[in-house]
Amino acid sequence: MNDSFVLKGDVIFNEDSKTMKSVKGGYLVCEKGKCRGVFEKLPEEFASLEIFDYGNSLIVPGMTDLHVHAPQYTFRGVGMDLELLDWLNKYTFPEETNYFDLDYARNAYSYFAKDLQRGFTTRAVVFSTIHLDATIELMDFLEKSGVITYVGKVNMDRNGVPGLEEKSAEESYESTLQWLTKIQGRYENTKPILTPRFIPSCSDELMKKLGDLSKERKLRIQSHLSENKSEVAWVKELVPDSTSYANAYDKFGAMGSAEVPAIMAHCVYSDEEEIGIIKKHGTYVAHCPSSNMNLTSGIAPVRKFLDAGLNVGLGTDVAAGSSMNMLQEILLCIQASKMYYRLVDQSAKPLSFEEAFYIATEGGGSYFGRVGSFKKDYDFDALILDDSSMYSTRDFSVRERIERACYNDADVRIKAKYVRGKKIWG
Repeated sequence: MNDSFVLKGDVIFNEDSKTMKSVKGGYLVCEKGKCRGVFEKLPEEFASLEIFDYGNSLIVPGMTDLHVHAPQYTFRGVGMDLELLDWLNKYTFPEETNYFDLDYARNAYSYFAKDLQRGFTTRAVVFSTIHLDATIELMDFLEKSGVITYVGKVNMDRNGVPGLEEKSAEESYESTLQWLTKIQGRYENTKPILTPRFIPSCSDELMKKLGDLSKERKLRIQSHLSENKSEVAWVKELVPDSTSYANAYDKFGAMGSAEVPAIMAHCVYSDEEEIGIIKKHGTYVAHCPSSNMNLTSGIAPVRKFLDAGLNVGLGTDVAAGSSMNMLQEILLCIQASKMYYRLVDQSAKPLSFEEAFYIATEGGGSYFGRVGSFKKDYDFDALILDDSSMYSTRDFSVRERIERACYNDADVRIKAKYVRGKKIWG
């Protein structure tokens, strides 16, 4: 199939963070992998393009998962009674030691890539492990999947477990350089991203090396920020001259810039100082509501992030998040904001459905450029959703149907999935 065509169905997308546009029985035009618009009647200039009629199926923009751990996919839904640091030591670190075995890595990553390909995610930013060859295997699988990704070989030279800790900052840094050399020019849809696990796992020397490398090669960085109270206190012990967790990253040059934006996952305990640092650098916040609830981390102040003008996207954070289902993450994003409003700060109004859907689509998608909407000249990433099994005697609007789909995701089937105009599923 070529990259110029028309999809017909019930189309809905965000015009901005608070407004959605829907066209029942609309025509969504893709030309050379780009959106050319949504129309009630197909313009004559596109009349020669092939039309794929999906009836009354919902057509929505692809969704971006800004934070997911591929090696943790194998034990998602397990160990949810623990908090972050205990959970890492009991489940995550022991599991990630298995990825020195390439056969194990191939098997596990094939499952992860297959699930990502058939899910709601069209773009993702992914953690691997410290293992160079296994990370390349993951990138190979993701390239074949058609999902567009950033992938990071993890750096950690302290506070790991036997088999999951690099011997020194120099060894970790050199391994990262070797990885970058081996993958250079190898992929079209899969890019590298520097990945210090978090400050407790990386010495000052290693953090400084990675911050310098980011600047020298214009490489993006992903990590974790202010996820858990014990973690925040630990960082203060490790970097005693820092004024906040974000300030500790900033000291090492790891908060990125508007041109080379970093991603910081969670930000549950980010105060006004941290919000200011995040905004100054154009850093993206990966909001992970399911993970934050599962590990009893807390509720991120997403309303405050949006009001401050921060870049915010959603992350499933598998396996602390138990599923890569982005519809479920949208629902939990809304519910978490309601609990923050009710239990923490009644000046922080809950997110509307429009805002949460925007965060999942264009909000996170903007990390990849003009992505996550059907506005003209955006990359053509689209999902065709069949919600016909959600029986009702009522006649719902398109807007009501996509809201119902997020609240009743088990009754939604993906009929087709397009990334940059290429059909990768269905």
